[in-house]
Amino acid sequence: MDAPSRESRDRDQLHRLGYAQELRRGMRTFSNFAVSFTIISILSGCLTLFLFAMNTGGPAVMTLGWLVVGFFVTLVALGMAEVASSYPTAGGLYYWAAKLAPESGRDPAKWSWFVGWFNLVGQVAVTAGIDFGLATFATALLNLTIGYPVTPTSTIAVYAVVLILHGLLNTFGIRLVALLNDVSVWWHVAGVAVIVIVCVFLNQNTRTDLGTVFSTTVNNTGFTTDQGLGLVFLGIPLYVALIGLLNAQYTLTGYDASAHMSEETHNPEISAPRGIVFSVVVSVIFGFILLVAMNVGITPEKIFTGTDGTMVDGYTHALQSPTGVPPAQIWIDAVGQSGGIFVLFLVVGAQFFCGMSSVTANSRMIYAFSRDGAIPGSAFWHRINKRTRTPTNSIWLAAVGAFILGLPYLYSPVAYFAITSIAVIGLYVAYIAPVFLRLRAGDKFEAGPWTLGRWSRPIGIVATIWVVIIFVLFMLPQAFPVTISTFNYTPVVFLVVLGGAAIWYYTSAKHWFKGPKVQGTPEELAAIERELEVI
Repeated sequence: MDAPSRESRDRDQLHRLGYAQELRRGMRTFSNFAVSFTIISILSGCLTLFLFAMNTGGPAVMTLGWLVVGFFVTLVALGMAEVASSYPTAGGLYYWAAKLAPESGRDPAKWSWFVGWFNLVGQVAVTAGIDFGLATFATALLNLTIGYPVTPTSTIAVYAVVLILHGLLNTFGIRLVALLNDVSVWWHVAGVAVIVIVCVFLNQNTRTDLGTVFSTTVNNTGFTTDQGLGLVFLGIPLYVALIGLLNAQYTLTGYDASAHMSEETHNPEISAPRGIVFSVVVSVIFGFILLVAMNVGITPEKIFTGTDGTMVDGYTHALQSPTGVPPAQIWIDAVGQSGGIFVLFLVVGAQFFCGMSSVTANSRMIYAFSRDGAIPGSAFWHRINKRTRTPTNSIWLAAVGAFILGLPYLYSPVAYFAITSIAVIGLYVAYIAPVFLRLRAGDKFEAGPWTLGRWSRPIGIVATIWVVIIFVLFMLPQAFPVTISTFNYTPVVFLVVLGGAAIWYYTSAKHWFKGPKVQGTPEELAAIERELEVI
């Protein structure tokens, strides 16, 4: 099929869904996969929450828990992919919810409204989580190279800089972003390979054997067996092991980006589902390899000097790292300062790509949601830059929203863990709602060219149950005793933001918000596109 006919077919399909081709289609299947794979970013999620995982469950929960979470996440991704094939739009999840909700009363609009707000909160939180994690690693890199201080204030300063850079890169246009995402895939693969080589093959110290990795647990949360309802997993409270799954569950988020980039992807009814599913599967495989290698690379011998002057093993030494980044200490302990700094540089690069892609996906969701009038000031946030054909205002709203969400770190050392919980809950509620509605629709659902067939129902049921479990789990306290500095403020954020969205809906929006808008007749859609010089 030649390029003009392909462009025409993609545009006609979008017209059938009620939208003009305002965004430029500059992505193909690999690039669509690349944006989700980059946002998942095992070199970001796995490593930025490595400190949390070391204290909350330890090696066994980190590695075996990854496989458990990876299995259930794959089921969620499969359910999402089937729906994405039917409705390939930038709105993604909230658009799907509107189309699949029962048509009686205001159900479609209500489902669309609340799924959209859960997705919006989750998108902003995952952008904050990624770029704040990048800021902590970049601060560690600057500390090791130029002596930059490691303090909450200095980390927030770096955080602001990376958000500005990601905003600028996204403003330049989708083709640059697509190119950098393609590079990012290979950067991530190379990064994992280097870490495996450093931790397993070049390690100058005694390594931890696999049996020990898969059987060792750690509990530095303050919770005891009594507080964990008496249930035990490998010697620690089962409750601790369960909340320790946050490392894996947070990492495996963001793959809805393939759906949000549908309007900028060729052949989206096939490319978007493939991007969703393959990004998860590839990440699960490489993430497991990464986590096993990291834990194997920690020496069990007491050959390091601890902060109290006594000799400590590699695990304790990593937890006491003056950089605040245990993975960096593990690499330095394995191959020396210069080698460790090199690995840290590769990881910071991967995390930078990840944050850039997250701002991309976040801004497209904001653009689509405001296109349908669901965000205060929608006309402003929906505005398209005619030169770059990107939603510039939405890009900067995504960046500023993420920055605000990271500010509690100035007074709470565990604020980052709360951000990741917010991202998980917000995104996964939005992920599973259309899958659940597709279950309810049954045979009424009009499948696209990418379908699960008879497996759709069992996959959807199990995926829904899993999301209900993690919704409750990651709202719970993550450390004991619960104080202002250890408080998991995830429920507060959802109460404020989604409570506000609920009040707005029932006092006002229910009278005018009808769900995703149809932008006009075919002639009106063509006029919009001519104004943007598409045709």
